[in-house]
Amino acid sequence: MRFTEAEFRSRVLFMDEDLLIIDKPFNLPVHYGTKSHDHLELYLPWLQDGMEEPPRLAHRLDKDTTGCLVLGRHQKAASRMGKLFTMGYVVKSYLAVTVGAPEPRTGTIDLALSKQRVPGGSRVFVDAGGKESVTEYQVLAEADGLAWVELHPRTGRMHQLRAHLAAVGTPILGDVIYGDHPMPPLPIHLHARTITIPWGPRELPPLTVMAPLPTHILATLARLGINPDLYPPTLLPVPTVRADKPAPPSCPAPAESTPSGDA
Repeated sequence: MRFTEAEFRSRVLFMDEDLLIIDKPFNLPVHYGTKSHDHLELYLPWLQDGMEEPPRLAHRLDKDTTGCLVLGRHQKAASRMGKLFTMGYVVKSYLAVTVGAPEPRTGTIDLALSKQRVPGGSRVFVDAGGKESVTEYQVLAEADGLAWVELHPRTGRMHQLRAHLAAVGTPILGDVIYGDHPMPPLPIHLHARTITIPWGPRELPPLTVMAPLPTHILATLARLGINPDLYPPTLLPVPTVRADKPAPPSCPAPAESTPSGDA
């Protein structure tokens, strides 16, 4: 295990009696696998804090994606959060360093994706007959052939952001599945920066949590001369109820703060 209990507990961004949001580190799978000896499930008992069982995942992030990861502190909360994700009521923003800048500088990538098995696992491909997949983006800065990009996935397909950016010719730096193989190898530069959840009574504002940038992204931005503090996150509103979309499931009021993913 790479982290001590104190180190891992320091990654808690929000906790109440139902919900837990952590800053997931780089190179940590969220599930046990035959190729992974270190994974998130090993650390979750440290975050149990008096509950009968460890927290449960409400959604997923790829092994090498960092940032906001939501868990339910009990089965009922995890199920409720899973419904909010599935129904599209959770708003997420990501930051990425891309090889080249998408054109135009602000836009929407609307390309359907299909998941296929490949040697060693699965990946997604652009496919007109696939599932609807929509990503909004904004180029924040450019330097030395790289770009600092904010991303808002409107759907939550596996590898959506990675596949979409590669499809428009600007893969994420360090993405060896959908992009090039940089030498020397680099960690993927993709970070789940903020998450906004309609958590609590509907008359209260939604809960928004932000994760700090990881060291490898900060180091690249410093080399490029890009100051991330000049680009605060764009917080989009939580979707309102539409005729074709049921109201979000009721959620408990948040206490004092102490399903496939798109990244």
